[in-house]
Amino acid sequence: MKYEHLYVVMEHEGGKPVPVSLEMLGEARRLMDGYNKRYNANEKVVAVVLGNNVRKLCEELVYYGADAVIYADSPEFEYSRNVVDTKVVSAIAVDKNLVLKFSPQSTDFVKPHYMFFAADNIGRQLSSTVVGTLDSGLASDINKLVIDDLEIKHEHKTKGQPVMYERTLEMYRPDFSGFLWTTILCLDNRNPAIQRDYHPQACSIIPGVFAPIARDASRKGVIVDYTPTFDPGDLQVKILSRKIVKSAVDFDSKKAVVSFGRGIKDSPEANIRLVTELAKELNAEVGVSLPMSKKPFPVSESVSSTYMIPDRVVGTSGRKVIPLLYIAAGISGAMHHLAGMKESEFVIAINPDEEANIKDESDIFIKGRMEDVIPVLIEELRSVKPAMEVRK
Repeated sequence: MKYEHLYVVMEHEGGKPVPVSLEMLGEARRLMDGYNKRYNANEKVVAVVLGNNVRKLCEELVYYGADAVIYADSPEFEYSRNVVDTKVVSAIAVDKNLVLKFSPQSTDFVKPHYMFFAADNIGRQLSSTVVGTLDSGLASDINKLVIDDLEIKHEHKTKGQPVMYERTLEMYRPDFSGFLWTTILCLDNRNPAIQRDYHPQACSIIPGVFAPIARDASRKGVIVDYTPTFDPGDLQVKILSRKIVKSAVDFDSKKAVVSFGRGIKDSPEANIRLVTELAKELNAEVGVSLPMSKKPFPVSESVSSTYMIPDRVVGTSGRKVIPLLYIAAGISGAMHHLAGMKESEFVIAINPDEEANIKDESDIFIKGRMEDVIPVLIEELRSVKPAMEVRK
């Protein structure tokens, strides 16, 4: 086959994979296990790693689900540079000699069948430049994946005729505030007038959506060393040093976010504590609307310095968040805030004004004051918690 295997482009810090990389690898493993059983195939999960002194990391990736690891080791990869990384990852993706080292039967290999990237600051950019170089299509910010055979009838792709597309990666993302699942497909042109292939079928995956598989040190895999070549012009820009400025707020690893806005005004400190208590029950991160970062209401210094800060702002002036659950308490829904949370999978809004803009972006709108509603939610969560723990 010309298109085989599922490549997962890994990210790491300090010799350790970042969480989303292990999450992607785990989902790749689950998909490929089902795929090989269903199609009687022998395709592999292939981790791709660029870095400096990363050989030990490659062994760990096998333990976490990779059948093969292709790695490029060079001081030039100490820090990520998109131009350099794009060329090397793209070269790895089309190198048949590398594939033959872990899949000798892949003699007709041209490109990967599928390709995963992280939907984070590095992966979003790298995915677009790599897949553009490979001349295929990309789905961004995906949180559900299925491989299936689909009958497609399309005016341009199939010239209006029903055509079976086998082994197609269905890439899902929630849109319209979770009211609708959008399915994204990367399909070949089967219309003879414009016939051409689009591979790999590629996507970037939202952090925190999938679970990594358990580390298994008994797993075996093939580790392949790739020696990159560099264009001297690409190396003219050098990163001499880098300091990672970590945000005090970790939205990416949380599956839920509880945000508050001007609705805290009647009792600011008490209401912020209610919000944080609800967030604790949900294991959620706390966000704020932009006005809250300006500290418009008097609260204690400890509360102000912890919660009314720019790092917690959700919106165009702060962070974009895509959790499974987003709760907006006392937020009217200004456009710049909605832009930062509207891709959340499920949205609950608490607001006494049923004409508030946030209502149109909500799956559930609770008309009421947060100081009345949140205690009820907390009580209900605590009442069902023992049953949930038993189910685990």
